[in-house]
Amino acid sequence: MLATWGDMDYNAHMRNTAFLDKAADLRLMFFAEHGLPMDEFIRLGIGPVVRKDEVDYMREIRLLEEMRVTIAAAGLSDDCARFIIRNEFFRMDGSLAARVTSSGGWLDHRARKLVVPPESLQGAMRLMSRTDDFAVLPSLKVAG
Repeated sequence: MLATWGDMDYNAHMRNTAFLDKAADLRLMFFAEHGLPMDEFIRLGIGPVVRKDEVDYMREIRLLEEMRVTIAAAGLSDDCARFIIRNEFFRMDGSLAARVTSSGGWLDHRARKLVVPPESLQGAMRLMSRTDDFAVLPSLKVAG
């Protein structure tokens, strides 16, 4: 990935919301590469909803600097309804520049509530590499 003009803040560093935008883009690219392009999410009537984002900064990324961004699951419920996804941003010299950790779940657009995702999405979630501190999250409680 490349740090572009629109990613910069007043100090000519990549701005905090640019890290969040690139993390979200990479999540969607991951799902598209695993058979779930945006059209499929629309057809299913679900999408990812982020409850919390946390950004840790280590090094600056400047205009037109290339970076390598990774994606890994830091947490997942057994039913895949809840997730924690971590993106790490590396400068091309290999140094860690930033880490974005996003906690969320799968939102049913019609019901406006968290749902257990379909098997195809669960399969993609389970294929994601896992962080060293991976945690099993609580499953969605089903009303009986």
